[in-house]
Amino acid sequence: MCLAIPHKIVQIIDDKSAVAAAGPIEVEIRTDLLPVAAVGDMVLVHAGFAIEKINPSEEAEIDSLWDEIRQLAAE
Repeated sequence: MCLAIPHKIVQIIDDKSAVAAAGPIEVEIRTDLLPVAAVGDMVLVHAGFAIEKINPSEEAEIDSLWDEIRQLAAE
């Protein structure tokens, strides 16, 4: 099982890497597995690789699920 975390691309470094943010934390990620990556794209990141772009409807659902996880963890 893998856990992919949603990130927003905030900077393109080159054709194979970018800087992405998950909340206040920014990390360098690889974008080799995506056909095209652009600033503002929401992507799922696993082991430092962007593995899939997230469309806006998926983004809302994923945000809701993460909110639920945070709420359960706080109990």
